[in-house]
Amino acid sequence: MELNFDCTICGKCCYGQIPLTIEDAITYADRFPLAITWTPVGVENKYFEHTTRLGSLISLTKRKNIGVRITPTAYIPPSLPCPELAEDNKCNIHDNKPSRCRTMPFSPYRNETHQADLLIPREGWECDTSAEAPVVYRDGKIIKRQDFETEFDALLGQSDHLRRYADWLLDSAPALMRELKRTAKQKGGGQVIVSFFSLLPHLPDVDVKDFATKQLPIINEYIEKTSKVSALKIYHKHYKEYALGLEKAVKN
Repeated sequence: MELNFDCTICGKCCYGQIPLTIEDAITYADRFPLAITWTPVGVENKYFEHTTRLGSLISLTKRKNIGVRITPTAYIPPSLPCPELAEDNKCNIHDNKPSRCRTMPFSPYRNETHQADLLIPREGWECDTSAEAPVVYRDGKIIKRQDFETEFDALLGQSDHLRRYADWLLDSAPALMRELKRTAKQKGGGQVIVSFFSLLPHLPDVDVKDFATKQLPIINEYIEKTSKVSALKIYHKHYKEYALGLEKAVKN
């Protein structure tokens, strides 16, 4: 089976959250509003084993485990564009864009053999999947695979680090486990949003004050963007809570 795909620069995929590697998150602290997303994945899900390989295996009860995808994320509402999306739908940082954007439409957050449906454009997207578009996927294999492998290697390389962080945070914040249990029961799944600040103590090479100085103006921009939009009140709430920690770090 061969599948064709080409980007038409419609800009439609440049809205909403962007999963990032830790390195990309730190690099783009002066561009993207950051958070850590925790996404429960049940044992019955076909992505369960892959999720636990890159993320964490967590015991909800003595008899029930879940996989959790723990992801540094550009935390942007689905109705808002990436801040680097230009008016002509081109990327302002194309030559240095995050790994996630380079790998699109493929995703190393799932097995290589489970990529076919990612080549089906979502409603309103203008991707070219005609026979004239280049063949990008053949018999469960990505043809041009460098970006996919680079992102996967980065995710795998940071997985032990994120598991240690997850163990620490679950021990120190019991409310997080309650939220994971609640979210895991939701039909269709969901996310638990955690402040990116919680990860910083586990990144000894990161200057916290410098990071906060870069991140705070971005968060303040998104506080303003979401302040009068009722549909975005949960984003607004998370931004405001995150800003408090950043403000303290800047003053220290």
